Amino acid sequence: MDWMEMSLSDFQSALASSSPTPGGGTASAIALGQAAALTCMVAELTIGNEKWKEGWNSAEKAQAVCVKIMSLSGELAKEDSDSFDGVMGCFKMPKTNEEEIQIRRKAIREATLHAAMVPFRTAQTAFELLEVLPELANKGNGNAVSDVGVASLLASAAVKGALFNVDINIGSLPDEMVGDLGDRSKEILEKSRTLSKESVQNVRNRLS
Repeated sequence: MDWMEMSLSDFQSALASSSPTPGGGTASAIALGQAAALTCMVAELTIGNEKWKEGWNSAEKAQAVCVKIMSLSGELAKEDSDSFDGVMGCFKMPKTNEEEIQIRRKAIREATLHAAMVPFRTAQTAFELLEVLPELANKGNGNAVSDVGVASLLASAAVKGALFNVDINIGSLPDEMVGDLGDRSKEILEKSRTLSKESVQNVRNRLS
């Protein structure tokens, strides 16, 4: 399902339904898209405005990142739901003999690993957006600095929400399949917290 083709009302209804998809991973990717859109808005309001000339470079860097993420977030939202549906499909595979059981187990594990990697990419992408926000919050159009704060909060939520979905998937997998994914997730989480706090503090400083 391409969730980006839905109205906001329809998407929220789908999210509220008893269907397992869309779920938290999809919602995290959508939140990332909203964060990127707000970032683009602030960049647009900064670039070319003589009053905020000091922030043009910061806005251009942010714009280069957020334009790419706006479309990518929709792809990640769709892929997140599709990957979960893929896992559920594997559980329906036949298991009437030992060979089928082994084939089914392997398929479930591979699909589950894929279902972990999709939100990991969402978290990586959200982190990429967070990296440009502290400077934009500090130098971008001051009339829209609160929007940078909201973008930072949404991007931070996207990281945290996506990584919840990584954790729940890798928890059922053997260590040799997971590798260092858990450690990489923790590293992104800690670094994203630092960046989000920096952005929010820069916003508060300019608002005070």
